Amino acid sequence: MDWGMANRMARLIQPDGHCMFLPIDHGYFQGPTRMLEQPGETIKPLLPYSDALFVTRGVLRAVVDPAMDKPVILRVSGGTSMVGADLSDEGITTSMEDAVRLNVAAVGISVFIGTEFEKQTLLNLGKLVDEGEKYGIPVMAVTAVGKELEKRDARYLGLCSRICAELGAKVVKTYWCEEFEKVVDGCPVPVVMAGGPQADTEREVIQFVKDGMDRGSIGINLGRNIWQSEYPVPMIRALRNIVHENGTVDSAQEIFNSVKAENGRVASVPA
Repeated sequence: MDWGMANRMARLIQPDGHCMFLPIDHGYFQGPTRMLEQPGETIKPLLPYSDALFVTRGVLRAVVDPAMDKPVILRVSGGTSMVGADLSDEGITTSMEDAVRLNVAAVGISVFIGTEFEKQTLLNLGKLVDEGEKYGIPVMAVTAVGKELEKRDARYLGLCSRICAELGAKVVKTYWCEEFEKVVDGCPVPVVMAGGPQADTEREVIQFVKDGMDRGSIGINLGRNIWQSEYPVPMIRALRNIVHENGTVDSAQEIFNSVKAENGRVASVPA
């Protein structure tokens, strides 16, 4: 791995080998998602507890302070919407040259394995990896399942993750599932957990994050389960306890309750 690529990976994955990515790219197909209507305001109290921001170039340029010191993962695939014919019919929407201009640490792209557009999205990934290798920018592949959430099992997600790694992704973002260790063990590059739709309770989120970390994930890429929470700052601080401090479900719950009692939705900069 060349120095530039290695440097960018080191910015994303912290010295403990773990990471917390904060995705706010949902608007690229969902439009003004609940609690993300003003993304710049949504992220302000959360960035101190995040390791990187996953975002589109439009939102990055429009509302993210250039003085922000967090690395950026740039969403570069899209072309569909939730009211269109098929979410999986994605193309590459952002050039690698623009990613370089934006000084990003990585680029992210969705693949839709098992859909009509499987081949197209995998070829998109391959082309993006070629461009990334040229410029020293790692690619994070997102194993999207669209509306077919019943596919969230270890056999399917393991297949998706391995294919992404085989095509050159440096990191794979995939869903937590039962027997998550099978997904991780079959993937030769780091795996981070996606959150998906908002869970019913904060403890449910804490539990699946803890389980996934125990089974080999290096971290999380959770959006809606953090910023759609009634208490997003307590939630992100609780999850940070799991990811970076090897906390237990109970210790993370205690942090959630304590921060909620102190300041609710307001954040203070961590020591």
